[in-house]
Formats: sequence, C-alpha cells, structure tokens
Amino acid sequence: MAWRGQLSRNLKELRINFCQTSPASSHARAFVERNYKDLKTLNPKFPILIRECSGVEPQLWARYDMGVERSIRLEGMTETQISRAIEELVKVGAALKASFI
Repeated sequence: MAWRGQLSRNLKELRINFCQTSPASSHARAFVERNYKDLKTLNPKFPILIRECSGVEPQLWARYDMGVERSIRLEGMTETQISRAIEELVKVGAALKASFI
C-alpha cells in the first residue's frame, strides 16, 4: 500500500468525522483505531484530523492545493472500502497536482 506514504505529497489535510457511539460509524472508528498510527508514522507532519461528534454521519474529507476539497460518505463502508476510498483521494490529489503544474 504505497499510497499510505504519499498522503503528505498529494493532500494538504485529511479529516475523518464520525459518531463515538452510532452503529453507522463503527467501521470508521475501527479504521481509525487500526490505521491512524501507521498513517501518522509514514506522514509525521501531515494533518490527519479525527472529529468525533454525537449523531454525525461518518464522512471523510480530503483538502488539496488551491482550497479544493472532496468528501466521501463512509456510512455502510467496511474498513477495506474506507482504505480504498482514501487511496482514490490520494490519486485524485496526484492528478490535481499534475494539472496545476
């Protein structure tokens, strides 16, 4: 999973929003618990923001250069699907970066 080390190259910020207790957010919580440390180790200065709020819909936000943002709803997604979603956001960032050059 080479994309994990490229977060800081292709994105400016990654935000994960979820509820601390709702079943809809269970996979997002599990993804953060199992993957945050690895992602942070590979991207030590990259901002990975975890936002917990009661009753909120689980979402993933990626911020790119020039203020461009993309979001993905995480409800109903498994941890593997969440990982693939982040990988796709990294690819979008690489494509955006190439188009700005």
